[in-house]
Amino acid sequence: MGEGMELDVLKLDGSKSGETVELSPAVFEIEPNDHVIYLAVKAYLANQRQGTHSTKNRSAVSGGGRKPFRQKGTGRARQGTIRAPHMVGGGRAHGPQPRDYHQELPKKVKRLARKSALSYKAKENKILVVEDFAFDEPKTKKVVEILNNLNIDQRKILFITADYDVNFVKSVRNIPYKWSVKAPEFSTYDVVNADVVIFQKSAVQTVNEVLGQ
Repeated sequence: MGEGMELDVLKLDGSKSGETVELSPAVFEIEPNDHVIYLAVKAYLANQRQGTHSTKNRSAVSGGGRKPFRQKGTGRARQGTIRAPHMVGGGRAHGPQPRDYHQELPKKVKRLARKSALSYKAKENKILVVEDFAFDEPKTKKVVEILNNLNIDQRKILFITADYDVNFVKSVRNIPYKWSVKAPEFSTYDVVNADVVIFQKSAVQTVNEVLGQ
């Protein structure tokens, strides 16, 4: 592939820094594969499940240790326990039990899914690049100020940073539907779920190198 699209690098006050950054066409301009996006999102959501749901079957419900009445001669249907599923207070038949919902996808599939999701966002002009920055302390008000400066009023915003900045992460997570992930550790779901993706300049370089292989 040739040269990719170039985006202006914005300052935190919303003005142009004078710098541009190239989005690798191998990452941001591929033909998106909808099926692998579906697989990646499905696996991500499945992996969020704890799988701790549980119900008691007839052997786990207390009581019912003896036969409720004799086998023959009562005119009633024979019963072996009052804790059978059809009895009031009985166990649950075929109820959910603890299980592991984890799904694993091949690395190539996960990489293709993330590149597909990014290519959709780039095509829709839903990607912004800002200068590198770090927070000295958690300051949610500062994040709100940055979003206002960038004229972003969309609901769901994903920040992709070059490094893990604990102060910035704490600042962002206080705002509903805004979250931050260090490049290249974001998931396909993170990108698909966001209305706008904001990259730090150095994070773009990381993504170009890691996903462009």
